[in-house]
Amino acid sequence: MTSFPHVERRLHAREFVLKEATIVTADARIRCSVRNQHEHGAELRVGPQMEIPDRFTLVVPDDDAAYRAVVRWRRNERLGVQIFSNSMKG
Repeated sequence: MTSFPHVERRLHAREFVLKEATIVTADARIRCSVRNQHEHGAELRVGPQMEIPDRFTLVVPDDDAAYRAVVRWRRNERLGVQIFSNSMKG
């Protein structure tokens, strides 16, 4: 059987982190953790059976920032999000 090397499709290298964060929507505040992150995106972990909307604000206290985020992929309790902008919390 032929084995092909893994091809990295990401445009930006991920930094492995473990940060607590909150997904903020018009109706809810959902605790989550950031597992890896780069300038344009992140992988989040949420509780089982949590319904997460496609767009939300991600508040990351360790970064002292709130990010606008859009879900790009979902796998069980993991979410890949693209970050479009951020603002320092004041």
